[in-house]
Amino acid sequence: MTKKFYITTPIYYLNSAPHIGHAYTTLAADVLARYKKAKGEDVYFLTGTDEHGANIEKSANAAGVAPQKWVDDMAEKFKDLWTNLNINYDDFIRTTQPRHELTVQEIFEKLLKKGDIYKGKYSGKYCLSCECYLNESELVDGKCPIHKKEPQLIEEETYFFKLSAYQDALLKHYEQNKEFLSPSYRAAEIVNFVKNELKDLSVTRTKVKWGIPVKSDPEHTIYVWFDALINYISAIGYGKALGVKELQDYPLNMEDFWPADVHLIGKEIFRFHAVIWPAVLLALGLPLPKKVFAHGWWTIEGEKMSKTRGNFIDPRDITVKYGVDPLRYFIFREVPFGGDGDFSMDAFKKRFNADLANDLGNLLSRTLNMAAKNLGEIPAECNVKGSMLEKCVEADADYERHMDNLEFDKALDTAWLVIGGMNKYIDETKPWSLAKTDLQKAKNILTELVFSLKYVCKWIAPFMPETSKEMERRLKTGKIEKYAPLFPRIEA
Repeated sequence: MTKKFYITTPIYYLNSAPHIGHAYTTLAADVLARYKKAKGEDVYFLTGTDEHGANIEKSANAAGVAPQKWVDDMAEKFKDLWTNLNINYDDFIRTTQPRHELTVQEIFEKLLKKGDIYKGKYSGKYCLSCECYLNESELVDGKCPIHKKEPQLIEEETYFFKLSAYQDALLKHYEQNKEFLSPSYRAAEIVNFVKNELKDLSVTRTKVKWGIPVKSDPEHTIYVWFDALINYISAIGYGKALGVKELQDYPLNMEDFWPADVHLIGKEIFRFHAVIWPAVLLALGLPLPKKVFAHGWWTIEGEKMSKTRGNFIDPRDITVKYGVDPLRYFIFREVPFGGDGDFSMDAFKKRFNADLANDLGNLLSRTLNMAAKNLGEIPAECNVKGSMLEKCVEADADYERHMDNLEFDKALDTAWLVIGGMNKYIDETKPWSLAKTDLQKAKNILTELVFSLKYVCKWIAPFMPETSKEMERRLKTGKIEKYAPLFPRIEA
């Protein structure tokens, strides 16, 4: 069996309901997976939920339910949203599942025995919202830079992971594998952090009970980040590879998936994935992922979306009114993937009307209306060659290059340049008028337009799968029917 193209999202923390920020990463993984699958690649797309730690315990207590009941209900909310957004993942891992917990415990014991984990005492400033300790240099005005709260001073017995031992190995890997830290403009931040002398990492807590206990020392629960990152290999059978008795019948084999081809994450967790996670993998003697890609945030009025700040956007509020595909299109066309973007309903409606209703919808309608009148039916094969189809072939190569580089906005720009060119081609050649004097030439132009639209179907399919299917239905071989507009305009 050849190795699968393995794509992961972060596993989302279940202290609150999902919002558009969570959806962004998962949709990006879905877009990439659909693109790769359409090319015939064997793809495995993993997402899931992070279900341990103090914040989960706190949220459950506030709701008056047991932590397990809380995470069961919240995990379903994430699954429901992914279904609503037409996200086709292959696996959904939960960190409370035995396949994960048993693997984490076995890894901990393996690294303890190897000497990469050792017992000590820790005193430091801990951000409860981040679930991590922060150095003084990371604080802004004495507060966590992400959550704007002062961290708590915590002192406790802990187990440490020897992160410092992997400083040189990490720097060497970054230097020899330029694609590993992506996009490239985020790499310097990580390299400088690692160069600035890595400190050993506290990986257990004694004061948090909602977590995975250390097998050989059950008073300690395993720190949420050390636990969470392991999901990428616990989901694909690493526990079985380690010889965990209860996992020997697990259906997946590690070697069919690892190393991951891309970890897609938000920029706020880049350091965990680009420093801690690869160091753990090095300690285990495993190869590192090929790429860790950290994208930016969707903001509202310049602030990162979060329920606690009251600027929470549920994607379903948009999809119920305007459909799923327009939202999927908007968030990847509006902002370069990797950078930050500010969400605005005004911008969404402008894109909907200009790009979808006017450019794409109008192009399909006018082409098929003219073809119905002058062609009668769509041929099985294109029997003409012309400049428009030549442009499609050129654009197809550009589109694939952009998709392979995760430049989703540029891939859509490529498609819309062709769509704009096709609309201009119609205006210039005027097939409706030409049909009166040279019917065959008009038929050739319309045939070329129909088959150019088939390229558009392919290009938009990862982003707007249902729209692509509907276009394919309308462009199928045979008699041309009359159809309603693809995207009715949003009226002010």
